[in-house]
Amino acid sequence: MASRRNIWLACLIALTAFLVFGNLAHDAVLDVRYGWDTRVNCAAVDAYAGGLDPYFVKNLRGTKLSYPYLPVTLEAFRPFCAGGILVAHYKTIFPVLAVLCGLLLPGLGRTRPSARDVGLRVLCALGAFVGFEWVQASGNFAILSGVLTAIALRLLLSLPASGPSEDRSFPSRLAGAALLGLVMSFKLVFFPVLGALYFLPLPRGRKLTLIAMAVFSFALPILISRLAYPDLFASWQLAMAGKIPDQHLVELFESNPSLLLLARDLMGHVGLIDSKPAIFATYAFAATALVLVPFALSILRLIGSRPAHEGGSLLARLDRWLMDHPHVAMRITVLAMFALYLSSPRLKEYAFFELALYAAILLVDLPATALAAALTVGLLMPSLISVAGTPLEDSFILLFSALMFFWVLLLDARHASRVPDTVQL
Repeated sequence: MASRRNIWLACLIALTAFLVFGNLAHDAVLDVRYGWDTRVNCAAVDAYAGGLDPYFVKNLRGTKLSYPYLPVTLEAFRPFCAGGILVAHYKTIFPVLAVLCGLLLPGLGRTRPSARDVGLRVLCALGAFVGFEWVQASGNFAILSGVLTAIALRLLLSLPASGPSEDRSFPSRLAGAALLGLVMSFKLVFFPVLGALYFLPLPRGRKLTLIAMAVFSFALPILISRLAYPDLFASWQLAMAGKIPDQHLVELFESNPSLLLLARDLMGHVGLIDSKPAIFATYAFAATALVLVPFALSILRLIGSRPAHEGGSLLARLDRWLMDHPHVAMRITVLAMFALYLSSPRLKEYAFFELALYAAILLVDLPATALAAALTVGLLMPSLISVAGTPLEDSFILLFSALMFFWVLLLDARHASRVPDTVQL
């Protein structure tokens, strides 16, 4: 039976890989001028280098889209845009960086990652929720934040050899927290993901230190932008608030497959599309009911076996349970990041690439049945829909795919009490 299961699972993985790479190859041969985000970002860097204000679209050459990032990023992105190499060759560079993300992601098992584990992580990074397809098509710099995210997670999720209370790798965790906070400053709306660091299997003081470091690192680019580039920072604020007339506006309700836009569509069907309180209330209910409450109930179920008299408060019991089960705690940390990222009110299609990186860590150690389900809903179905030519724009297919993937992870209760049951092929 185990042999038949492995053959069946190998066939499913092979079919999924065929659809993922077929979908990417199909996009590569299309005679369409993609890469608009790369052109916008590099046009902004060029405008800044030429002494122009890059937050005014009229100063950007060859685009009608606006530059959304903080002023300090204009210096950070300058090496990438130098000489026009990125604009000319992003179709080759981006897949290499995506594969690098899969290779950099950490493993959470007790044993060293196998070739099968690494292959699954790379496949997930390239194909989950067709996020990379959107990054590749748009040329979005989410590919760069993805590489930094993968490095940050590798630094954060290493298990201490001497026990969590004597973690000698804490300085590297501090570096990982700082790097993760820096990544979140690129897209401010994903800031709540930093709260997931509390689920690391460390003493509470160290976890709070990591969160404080991440928050400081998140705030630092904003502070530098305000102090070192006051004029550009003022222009960035105007652009984000939509107060620069006759140009593209980056707004919260811009078309994207998020729970907030799903809530707005639902309110539109009942005649309340202009009522922001109703929209935000529906969004809060959806995020709570579909993501946050199921996650919280799973955590409560995990620590429910510890008697209440052992630790007093629920938080203290949670802290001890996490330290007693470090491998499971690492999975919970990544799952919390996935949940908070998925609940974001502005989840653009290309942002699903970064969501896929969290998914890639969680996917590898799933047992056979859960792995098959996760591959089907997270990779195979979205790729098949894309290959079939079904338009994903202005739909919630990617959101539903990510939600189903999340529920598969929650239903896999076997990871709560023992070492992940890795299926070897």
